[in-house]
Amino acid sequence: MMSRNQISERDQIEMITIEQLVPQDHLVRKLESAIDFSFIYPLVESLYSTLGRPSVDPVVLIKMTFIQYVFGIRSMRQTIREIETNMAYRWFLGFGFHSEVPHFSTFGKNYERRFQDTDIFEQIFYRILKEIADKGLLSADHVFIDSTHVKASANKRKFEKKIVRKETRAYEAKLQEELNQDRVDHGKKPFPPDKFEKEEVKEIKESTTDPESGYYVKDERTKQFAYSFHAAADR
Repeated sequence: MMSRNQISERDQIEMITIEQLVPQDHLVRKLESAIDFSFIYPLVESLYSTLGRPSVDPVVLIKMTFIQYVFGIRSMRQTIREIETNMAYRWFLGFGFHSEVPHFSTFGKNYERRFQDTDIFEQIFYRILKEIADKGLLSADHVFIDSTHVKASANKRKFEKKIVRKETRAYEAKLQEELNQDRVDHGKKPFPPDKFEKEEVKEIKESTTDPESGYYVKDERTKQFAYSFHAAADR
């Protein structure tokens, strides 16, 4: 039999803590147990003045970026909105029910005034990477490499057509030259020039905005200037 909830419990008063609201298997608990974020304080101490009003806890600012990237939130503005209503995020940051969440511009201003042009994020990355290695979770025996295309900041309609030689053919001719030199040095006859004398060329599109980028064509709908981004990671 279908029933309807006739009683609204939205205004019900409960005695409960944020600790009770965060599931034991939630990812923020795993992060908190695996990483002691207090190592950040000495890294950023020199970036803060001894004068003025107290700042936002720098560990909180760094943890906010962890929330954004780990949970795939598209912007810091949206991250702040999520923190305001997500009890797990509040727990991770050490906030209570009524703690005021920093304005989204706070991180931007701190980045601009303190963190920009420093290696603070790189130091944090390598510190955590070291902990991973120390716990035996990183193996350098295997390396995984992958690539993807990153769109260049260039209008795909602004280009010049150029004729260039094919690099494979140029390399092949160079290799032939080196082989022949080696044969001559050892008293042998060089190979005949035959096909290596002919230089093959091709027509390319070169961006007038970003000449270093290449013209990428995946299908009829994907045509753009881009870069080939390669990433490698240990096992």
